Amino acid sequence: MEYLINYFKEFTGKLLAIGFTSSTLGALLTWCFGGWEMGIKVLVSCMVLDYITGLMCGYKEDRLNSSRGFKGLKKKFTILLILILAVLLDRLLGQCWTFRTMVIYFYVAIEGISILENSIKLGVPVPKKLENALEQLKNK
Repeated sequence: MEYLINYFKEFTGKLLAIGFTSSTLGALLTWCFGGWEMGIKVLVSCMVLDYITGLMCGYKEDRLNSSRGFKGLKKKFTILLILILAVLLDRLLGQCWTFRTMVIYFYVAIEGISILENSIKLGVPVPKKLENALEQLKNK
């Protein structure tokens, strides 16, 4: 019985440490990103979808490797750093998330274009006019 009591004490201590660490990290990230509202959710979802479709393209074209994947993750991390900068600028100027919103919308559009380009590479049918517009954007 004493063994069980000691086990639960040790287990509870680990859970407490995990809970404290995750709640602290969550509070810090929420402050850095100015909240966890729909715009942030959409941006992060688009970033994840773009990364997944990029992996699928790499697998299909037999060009999947860790250095390319890490490069993609660095780009996603940099987007989040730019978002934090926009939040800090809004706080400095007393704005109501003006810069933050612009950054979110801009990168959601960029990620959406990338998802469409990856979908075309994967053979997903896309209207020809949209495919031509994406090609023109790529050439600029």
